[in-house]
Amino acid sequence: MLELIGFDGDDTLWQSQDFYDAAQAEFERIVGAYVDLADVRVHERLLAVETRNIQAFGYGAKGMTLSMIEAAFEITGGLISSGDLHRLVGIGKEVLAHPVNLLPGIREAVEDVARRYRIVLITKGDLIHQQAKVRRSDLGDLFHRIEIVSEKDPEAYARVLEECNVQAAAFAMVGNSLRSDIAPVVELGGWGVYMPYHSTWSLETNPDFAVDNPRVVQINTASSIPAALERLGTP
Repeated sequence: MLELIGFDGDDTLWQSQDFYDAAQAEFERIVGAYVDLADVRVHERLLAVETRNIQAFGYGAKGMTLSMIEAAFEITGGLISSGDLHRLVGIGKEVLAHPVNLLPGIREAVEDVARRYRIVLITKGDLIHQQAKVRRSDLGDLFHRIEIVSEKDPEAYARVLEECNVQAAAFAMVGNSLRSDIAPVVELGGWGVYMPYHSTWSLETNPDFAVDNPRVVQINTASSIPAALERLGTP
């Protein structure tokens, strides 16, 4: 039987990736004034910079902004103007200030689940930005606890479960990322409710994890979350 339910934040409770996609499109527009976008593979080169910077900068808008500045300098061979570099900083600030738009039906779904189980919010990224999003979401009071972690790996989930005095077999995670929300929990012996978002950052995919895993239920809408959990919680 399930005892504890975890919810991801970005693109599970509220819109997020769309703002990052728009930031990348603006990044490519700016860099495109200096180079041939198709020839230098701007998207791939930015992703490579972000990947190698994660350990230093972590996840979120601030790390993205620093990576955009570094990538723009590399891609243009140092030709990018100070004005355009300043614009990249502005793009990062815009992402940090974006509104918190709850996904359709998610408030009702979380309230429904909270009436039946203890629930925790487990999200990763910049601490200040994530705290602000939780505050603006007006969902924080529904959660038994809120965890903002630097990485969502088996070790992070195991720590949360230990502190909540719950075995992995009694825990289910609801999220949109196979890499961060589903695979680590299943590895521990827990359960997953996979609710994919229409846009996912490349580093949040996990091509090695089978979605048809018997410990995972895939859904398309927030309104399906309570029923999915009931299905997982039935012996």
